Formats: sequence, C-alpha cells, structure tokens
Amino acid sequence: MNIPVDLKYTNDHEWVRADGDTMTIGISDFAQGELGDIIFIEFPEVGDTFSAGDAFGTVEAVKTVADLLMPLAGDIVAVNSDLENGPEKVNSDPYGAGWLVKVKVRDIGDFDALLDADAYKEMIA
Repeated sequence: MNIPVDLKYTNDHEWVRADGDTMTIGISDFAQGELGDIIFIEFPEVGDTFSAGDAFGTVEAVKTVADLLMPLAGDIVAVNSDLENGPEKVNSDPYGAGWLVKVKVRDIGDFDALLDADAYKEMIA
C-alpha cells in the first residue's frame, strides 16, 4: 500500500498536500482500495466555503457511496474536472491524477494537526 511521507492524512482517509496556503486533497490509496471501482464523484463548486469536517462531496463506487469530508476549513479554488469523465483515475493514481479538490485554507496551522504518514499507517493497521 502506498502512503507517501510528504502528505498529511485524516482519520477519514483523505490526504492533503500543502503548497503555501493552498491544499490539494484526495482520498488515500487505502480508501480507494476499500471502496473498489469508483464510478462517479460529486464535486463542490469553485468558491464554496467549508469548515473542517463538512461533507464536500461524495464518491460512488460499485458497492457503496461515501461522503468526502473536508480536512481543513477554507474555500474551494479548483476541482479536478478530469475525474468527471474518468473517475477511475482515483483508483489508478490516487495521489496524482486522482486528486479531488484544491482549497485555500483559513489557518495554515491546521495542516500540522493532521496525521503524518507513520500515524496514518498505525491507524489503518
């Protein structure tokens, strides 16, 4: 299982990559494996504002539908529209082409409170 050390993670299996105060968010390799073949993703709109813990969309797999939960408070600045016609990219490349949204965060310090790779590995073990 792939758990990149340069990312942070949530208890809900989202990953977060920091680029200044803009964070790229996706679902972990573990999560996509548990969901199975992903067939549809419901995205928020650019400009939508979320608090940490808010549902910002859903991911639909062959067996289930799961809420996507916002790890950090902020505003959506981009969505990965490539996934509208190719949601399977989340399965094949969850940390690359399968990213979901980019968020301009309100408090950059919230990023540090997320799980590091070692803590995430322990959680899913």
